[in-house]
Amino acid sequence: MTAHDRWLLRTDTTSYVVTLGGDGRWAELAAWGPHGAEDGPPPLDWSRRTHFITRADAAPAEYIPLGLRPFTGADLVASRPGGDRGSWWRFTGATQEGDRALRLEFADDLLGLRTTLCYETVPGTDVVLRWTELTCTGEDEVRLERFDSAAVNVPVQGGARLTYLAGQWSQEFQLKNVELDRGRFEMESTQGSAGHAYHPWLAVQDAAAPAEGDTPTYGIALEWSGNWRITADAEPGGAVRVRAGRVPHEGAVRLAPGATLVTPRLACAFSPDGLDGLARVWHRYERQLTGERIDRPRKVLYNSWEATGFDVDAAGQLELAKVAAELGAELFVVDDGWFTGRPDDTGGLGDWDPDPAEFPGGFDRFVEDVRALGLDFGLWVEPEGISPRSRLYAEHPEWVYRIDGRPATLVRNQLLLDLGREDVQDFVIGTLDRLLGSHAISYLKWDMNRPPTERGRPGHPAGADPERQDLDAAHVAGYHRVLDHLRNAHPHVTVEGCAGGGARVEHATIARTDVVWPSDNTAPMDRLRIQYGYLHAHAPHTMSSWVTDAPGVFDPRPRSLAFRFVNSIAGVLGIGADIRHWTPEQRAEAARWIARYKEVRDVVHHGEVHLLGSPADPTCGIQYQEPGGDRLVVTVWNTGPLDGAPLVPGRPARLRLRGLAPDAVYADTATGTRYSGAYLLHSGLPFAWTAGHDAELTVLARQ
Repeated sequence: MTAHDRWLLRTDTTSYVVTLGGDGRWAELAAWGPHGAEDGPPPLDWSRRTHFITRADAAPAEYIPLGLRPFTGADLVASRPGGDRGSWWRFTGATQEGDRALRLEFADDLLGLRTTLCYETVPGTDVVLRWTELTCTGEDEVRLERFDSAAVNVPVQGGARLTYLAGQWSQEFQLKNVELDRGRFEMESTQGSAGHAYHPWLAVQDAAAPAEGDTPTYGIALEWSGNWRITADAEPGGAVRVRAGRVPHEGAVRLAPGATLVTPRLACAFSPDGLDGLARVWHRYERQLTGERIDRPRKVLYNSWEATGFDVDAAGQLELAKVAAELGAELFVVDDGWFTGRPDDTGGLGDWDPDPAEFPGGFDRFVEDVRALGLDFGLWVEPEGISPRSRLYAEHPEWVYRIDGRPATLVRNQLLLDLGREDVQDFVIGTLDRLLGSHAISYLKWDMNRPPTERGRPGHPAGADPERQDLDAAHVAGYHRVLDHLRNAHPHVTVEGCAGGGARVEHATIARTDVVWPSDNTAPMDRLRIQYGYLHAHAPHTMSSWVTDAPGVFDPRPRSLAFRFVNSIAGVLGIGADIRHWTPEQRAEAARWIARYKEVRDVVHHGEVHLLGSPADPTCGIQYQEPGGDRLVVTVWNTGPLDGAPLVPGRPARLRLRGLAPDAVYADTATGTRYSGAYLLHSGLPFAWTAGHDAELTVLARQ
């Protein structure tokens, strides 16, 4: 092997090493781990274990086609239309930029396909981005049936523990795990978004090691706003190989001569510190994705939806806004119901004009009245939705996804615009430009409440091959184009991403929005579990969270107002309750919590996070450590039974902190109590829970 057959990529603390395998027919992983892990024999070398399979089937291949790898799962399935499936390529060259970027090129001259494996590290993180570029080099089309972004190989000894996020609407981001000794694990979404059921994120560990502590942990996350699939195979020889990529709606894509298809980026992360450490890797990466907007304070918002629903009028909204301003809110958002034809969810979508009947003094006057209270103003929109009774639908029925000759399914009494069409994109951009240019709006909540069903394009020429449409990719490109336009043309506007809750949360959306909405479920215990899973994959500064009056959906146990506020302070604080009916005591308590959030939000949104226990424990919390370590914010909840109280004397619950200097001294800024770092690490912070005291926010200052 020559030096040109081995390529090293380096992140802040990790090494990623690729070599050529199979006599130069494919690339394979030689090492991935902390700096120095590359110094020794490759831990994934099972080249001698090839009974009844090929060498390629056992190899830790970075990316490999059906043809070379016939049995254990290929990342690329390609053919000429009507021809045999498979590709047999050869390595044709490499381009490397130091230890930060790499491109490896393979060619199949008979098929007419060039495949380029692309790698790029992200400065300041332990993330390696991977994607693939596929170019048709022949005179005939190439049919791509499967074209993953990349494959990830993980060395394990005792089988793999796969940790993933699953759920349903109102129960998103539930942290799950499964042990995979042999066989296949697969999850996907074909709902035109990440979806409520599964999240395009996966963590892999050796099943013989604990989930936390000094356990090497590997993670992937797919940057794609449409259909996707992740497949994990426990392969012969004991390795685990994970493939991830987008899924075309049509089942395959035709690549025309000279055309190049670029797959979504797959972010690959490593931490030596278990799932908790991997979460911090993702948080650092998402702060990079946010860019300079990370320095914008995430303002306390009030959203009117749970108070008024569709019953929106100027007087009622101003009444809410006045109370919100008194509490200390900084932003007032009018949710669904503000536009013409929207007394309920059966009409109005597409006709984005304020309802003059509900704003008799004019919408501008209403907005200025809100702003006069010292509040910024925001609006809810659903740009992709369209109501069959709308004026827009009457004028442009061809803009809706529909299959000619087939009935259209209504979901939430609405249809979906084909955002892959340039004229639809232009309409949406024009609509949002008009709203943002005509009114003093500084916040936009973008919702999407229905997946595509009959996903066809009316008027598509008879007999034309639908595989040439690639409607899912076109819709994603349109969605990204509109968000990019908003970011460039209206940089002062904060954008919140939402899709019936958390159905469209992934890196492509997070990179183009400021916050996202993890779930429509705001009930306290339910939300705690949702946010616990969310924070394993995503950063606190992206997590919009409201205090509401909502009772538990899946866990009806009553919880205090403090519990609800501390829950929301763990991310980006919002309020969605009907605050008109709060007592003076509740309003005073809310004002105190809002003031405390403003004092600590910079630590919550910029600090290093440790997830302390889980909602399954009687006491759990989240620790946020300010860069430099001078200030700690700890959000803590009592989720279970009390320790003997009130019938018999109980002892305080304790929560052990992490990552502190043992010889340092930390003082509670509220009580003055001083603790050594060793005490907090070993004995933990004490909390004397009672029936009325079930949550706390503690701030510790290093002395």
